[in-house]
Amino acid sequence: MDKPTGLHDRIYEVVRRIPRGRVATYGQIASIVGRCTPRMVGYALAAMPFWEDFPWQRVVNSQGKMSLRTHGTGHLDQRRLLEQEGVVFSDNARIDLRTYGWGG
Repeated sequence: MDKPTGLHDRIYEVVRRIPRGRVATYGQIASIVGRCTPRMVGYALAAMPFWEDFPWQRVVNSQGKMSLRTHGTGHLDQRRLLEQEGVVFSDNARIDLRTYGWGG
């Protein structure tokens, strides 16, 4: 697979900077990248090859929740990876962004 260029590269660069045990929102990433929307961030993450070592799990929605996919169990993998990094979820599967949010 060819390496994405332009916007995807900028998004990936920002996501790679999110430290272990922290999360950022799609909107936060879009704001840092500039001239980008949260949806574009989601599309870029969906296009990321799974074979690459990439901290995709550290991006959540604005409510501090994982965005569920139509198919698959990626949200379960995401939760497991975040819990391994020390991120704690509330009873309603929400992450406290004040505690675990990345300042960017």
